[in-house]
Amino acid sequence: MSKLNNFSKITSDTIAEAIGQFGSPFYLYDEHLLKEKCREVLSMPNAYGLNVRFAMKANSGRSVLKIVDECGLMIDASSLNEAKRANLAGIDYSKITLTTQEVPEGEERKDLEEMMLRGLKYNVCSMRQLALAAPFARENKINLSIRVHPGVGGGESASRNTGDDYSCFGIHRTDFQAAVDFAKDSKIKFDKVHVHIGSGADPIMWQNNIDLELDIIERYFPDAETVCFGGGLKEARLPGEKCADVTALGEYAKLRITEFYEKTGRKLKMEIEPGTYVAANFGYAVTKIIDKKRTGENGLNFFITDGGMEINARPIMYGSSHPFYIISADGKLLYSDWLKEYEECDYEAVVVGRCCESGDSQCLDAEGRSFARKMSDASIGDIMVIGGTGAYCSSMTPFNYNSHTQIPEVLATESGELRVIRKRQTLLQILENEA
Repeated sequence: MSKLNNFSKITSDTIAEAIGQFGSPFYLYDEHLLKEKCREVLSMPNAYGLNVRFAMKANSGRSVLKIVDECGLMIDASSLNEAKRANLAGIDYSKITLTTQEVPEGEERKDLEEMMLRGLKYNVCSMRQLALAAPFARENKINLSIRVHPGVGGGESASRNTGDDYSCFGIHRTDFQAAVDFAKDSKIKFDKVHVHIGSGADPIMWQNNIDLELDIIERYFPDAETVCFGGGLKEARLPGEKCADVTALGEYAKLRITEFYEKTGRKLKMEIEPGTYVAANFGYAVTKIIDKKRTGENGLNFFITDGGMEINARPIMYGSSHPFYIISADGKLLYSDWLKEYEECDYEAVVVGRCCESGDSQCLDAEGRSFARKMSDASIGDIMVIGGTGAYCSSMTPFNYNSHTQIPEVLATESGELRVIRKRQTLLQILENEA
């Protein structure tokens, strides 16, 4: 029995046992680590109270939502269906904030208004959303939240920067005064101000975001009681990556919010919305090596697995890298990116999937080209595990590409049980809505 890394209770024997029960590929989740990460973010220092909302777009399965809810996290939903899905998992609408690019009309408008009556916090992200929501909010004495677009942002890639002028999330700073005037004329209040600058942003930029948002609140939003700094807290999926120091960021936010109170007499409750930081490392994509190839004397070695971009699209979308673990069929750990005893392994290979797509690779550079990574050599039939897949994998990948079926999700519970929390999709389920 070998642990895969220094932070999870998942072992090589756990992986081998799960493959024996469920076949491959599948996602395997570490319940203990998920709860540990929930406790960590809930302990973030704060001045006058803290709400932690799980960005459910990171992993929206019912069992995962139930666990984070039981741990005390609230929910950040990015669509009406996400809000409904969280509620169907047993989470009250009073624990859900909806921040969406949608502009609900017709039946969807009725659904939104019913959710608001049941406690959902609507975070308006455009002047049109505001204009449509204002009459209902005024009539029912419901306060709104507003997402502000500060004009500056950051992220691990351009596609994950949600704060600069090349993204369209929130009401832009040039429209702040118009939003404030409209709210005043409509006799509604913004009791929460929200900003999200991007995913995986540099901690210094996240810290600067605290200063920026407090300045915006002081200048424009006198009724704000809660300041939401969004998510984007970086997690280290690979050794050498630097994760966010939530304690240090919390201490800085606490200091600045305290100074804000001393200056204005207003005590602000703090809110954050982590997704990746909570869920990334509790998940593993478990695949099997089904073939090996080499592209000539000067080419590359390839491990072909039975799960690729259709179970983890982050490399092709973002150029992201994930840790690899190689395990023999009988459960012996042959390689781990996280353990020092394997640092001298010098076999070079590219891990790819079975999709008819040149980008179906787990080893892609910034230009989208495959490159070889150092690891142990492996045999057909060995298990290839892709780590860091608990966030933005199951919820975001093109799982029916090439008509591959959506893979199951398995929870390794704290008690040691392996429990299926989503069944493997069948081919007939892919076809059932076709006319």
